[in-house]
Amino acid sequence: MRAARTAAFHRLHASGCFVIPNPWDAGSAKLLVGMGFRALATTSSGSAWTTGRRDGDTPYEDALSQVRAIVEAVDVPVSVDFQDCYAENAEQVREHVLAAVATGVAGLSVEDSPRDRTPESPLLDFDEAVSRVRAARRAIDESGTGVLLTARSEGFIVGRPDLPETIRRLTAFAAEGADCLYAPGLRKLDDIRAVVDAVAPKPVNVLVGAPFTDVAELAGVGVRRISVGGALARTAWAGFIAAAEEIAAEGTFTRLGSAIPFPELQKRLPPERAGASG
Repeated sequence: MRAARTAAFHRLHASGCFVIPNPWDAGSAKLLVGMGFRALATTSSGSAWTTGRRDGDTPYEDALSQVRAIVEAVDVPVSVDFQDCYAENAEQVREHVLAAVATGVAGLSVEDSPRDRTPESPLLDFDEAVSRVRAARRAIDESGTGVLLTARSEGFIVGRPDLPETIRRLTAFAAEGADCLYAPGLRKLDDIRAVVDAVAPKPVNVLVGAPFTDVAELAGVGVRRISVGGALARTAWAGFIAAAEEIAAEGTFTRLGSAIPFPELQKRLPPERAGASG
């Protein structure tokens, strides 16, 4: 089954444009599959919030456990948001990517911003970032799994919105064997088109965390994959916080009236299958 999922994930990237939403636990993953989505990607922020942590604070072993739970809950390809691979150097990237691949994921992303970044140094040095993509590629090839490697350049979400530098990094990542390229934070169609053209024919992922575009528009500029990051998790938390704050501050319960009915949510979650496994 693992090989079939990985092959299906590669086929999704070969042509057209698809949405890969981001669940944060097994329940949200199952609901998304029930809606017809053909692949999922984890969200480091969404998963961190479910454990009461900030994004970037999840320990490596806990992150692997969260990924494994989602992979085992569904029958579609899952790509892992692996942040900076929880690694201090390229050799540790290799070790951690091998561990992530062993969870059964069909895809994995590595980014060029360390989790311990500072405002003065929000991105890894160019050569270090490239070496990490190279190490991730080597690890995947060593595993023989064919896991799809996405390489991310984070400048537009960490205070370095420099399009030429972003393109320089993404093209270098592509040359090192990244299968898909991703620069979260791009919102201008001209910028997105420039990235698509620069790394063609390799596919590009665009993050949509707010209503600034739609699938048809992004497909029109050549985007192959659209993710939403932590936006679905933030949407869920928004409803929770608003209802809880009303109860705490006003002693009223009006916002609970917008909750999904119990029977409907029950129907959306499939019954447990005896002996089911990933």
